[in-house]
Amino acid sequence: MCCFCPKLSPSDTDSDQSHHAVLFSSRNVHRITSMQSWEANLSQANKDGKAVVANFTASWSHPCRDVMPIFTELANKYSFLVFLTVDADELAELCNSWNINATPTFYFLKDGRQLDKLVGSDKLELKKKVAAVADLVTNSPN
Repeated sequence: MCCFCPKLSPSDTDSDQSHHAVLFSSRNVHRITSMQSWEANLSQANKDGKAVVANFTASWSHPCRDVMPIFTELANKYSFLVFLTVDADELAELCNSWNINATPTFYFLKDGRQLDKLVGSDKLELKKKVAAVADLVTNSPN
């Protein structure tokens, strides 16, 4: 897999652990660990009429780790959206099916459709895109 991100050295394991601490500091960030959990989360979001922000990430990636606090902040702010995180190394099959060629890659989904996509760790652009999806969801009739 092509990536914008250099692999971390073994001495970076402490920062890797802090990456996971940030990830799990939000109750609204759901870590996807299998194809089944991906399908179940998407199905539940569709059933509930919620939009999904999916973050395809890699724990060794500096840009992924740099953007994670913003992703978590947005998950806390927009609790009516579903935030998913997928480790590209753990779920290569899923990443291949979504044509993930770089991490981080963010997909914005609603009713099984792709609304938008962001490749890279541009924090301002991520905030804009999440806000746009949130506006779309809150302004659409149910």
